[in-house]
Amino acid sequence: MAIDFTMSAAQKAVQMKARLFSESVLASLSYDTDREPDLISAFVRRKPAYIEAYRQGLATAMLPSAYGGAGLSCLDFTIATEEIAAIDPGFACTVLCNGLGLMPIIWYGDDAQKCRFVGAATSDPNEQYLAAWTAAEPPAAMRAAASFDNPLSAAGIGLTATLHGDHYRLNGRKKWSSAAGWDGLGADSQIVIARTGDEIGWMRGLSAIVVERGTAGVSCGFPADQTDRTSTDALIEFDNAIVPAENLLRATESRGDLVINRNFSWFGPVAAIAAAGVARAAYEVALRFSRRDSGLSLPLINRVENVGYVLGDVAAKIESARYFAWRAADYLDKHDHHAEIFGAMCKINVTETMFDCVFKCMQIVGMHDGDTLHSFNRNLHDAALLPIFDGGNMAMQRRRVKGVLADESFNPRGAMDDESLYFSRPMEAAG
Repeated sequence: MAIDFTMSAAQKAVQMKARLFSESVLASLSYDTDREPDLISAFVRRKPAYIEAYRQGLATAMLPSAYGGAGLSCLDFTIATEEIAAIDPGFACTVLCNGLGLMPIIWYGDDAQKCRFVGAATSDPNEQYLAAWTAAEPPAAMRAAASFDNPLSAAGIGLTATLHGDHYRLNGRKKWSSAAGWDGLGADSQIVIARTGDEIGWMRGLSAIVVERGTAGVSCGFPADQTDRTSTDALIEFDNAIVPAENLLRATESRGDLVINRNFSWFGPVAAIAAAGVARAAYEVALRFSRRDSGLSLPLINRVENVGYVLGDVAAKIESARYFAWRAADYLDKHDHHAEIFGAMCKINVTETMFDCVFKCMQIVGMHDGDTLHSFNRNLHDAALLPIFDGGNMAMQRRRVKGVLADESFNPRGAMDDESLYFSRPMEAAG
């Protein structure tokens, strides 16, 4: 039988490596830094764990071995991500954002750019390289944030990259860049989506360009309303920043909108499995609690029918979420990392379902769920954040799905039949 949900020996080794790292290295650091009130300090205190993840190849696991990465498939990387996210999804995000900041170079860069940028990421002598994905922008007077794909937006992305001889000059602002570096002065490199063409508004004229740390005219700050405790979502200012023309990913010229959609879809299964990891952590706490606590009754509460029913439902939903994430990741591996609809559907379905699972686990524990002995405060926060993270389920993700479904070429049995479903501009417009 061709369909087999059993991990290979190599995949089991990847899983156990990630689990051992998470439980022996990450867990104690995460517990201590959770009590750090300053968000930036909390992020920096995880640096020793990141260095160890880099040494073990986990921080660059998604990158091809030809350029120094571990060369894991999307499926293998998804398996590893669950183990990290079950302990600390914010740290998992830090690792995963290396993929967001480097995979577009693998897809669209020439060989010289791959060797230069990806090679630098995998051979950092300090073992602390951070790459960033910089696409979204803060809201302007007449438009909402992150609205490049919304036809009702008058301007879309406003950051401009104007060619002057052998360099581009970048002017504008970005928000929610996925990393600002360990010192707040910028990631080692970032993929920036900018308007390079003369076209004004919406999706037209967008391209991807690599901006390196230390570029003059680039400054980082941190929004006062940052909600993620374990990542540095930076506000980036570009003031006549001079970037070499050779840093432009030529294959993305005036196609940056498709880069955004592909990148967020690539991230879909790992965001989904991160949510499953969060729910798994909450479920295991609730299960242990039910085996030890009697509540106001004489028998342990796991003997109460409703408690057993709720825990059984949660366990089933986590299993189904895991398999959906595995399937979506496997689809990415088989279709040149294109899963614009499948990745989005996976991310939407799993992250929203897992939030409900965490809440139900809290109901099992009841009044004790706020105790620091348990992790529910953090679990609920992370579970609530994931549906609005990564393009937003009620924004870009569902618009993408709607656009694909509306296209005449869409085959509703395409995913079941394992067909390639490629995303196109007409689908974007339909969304």
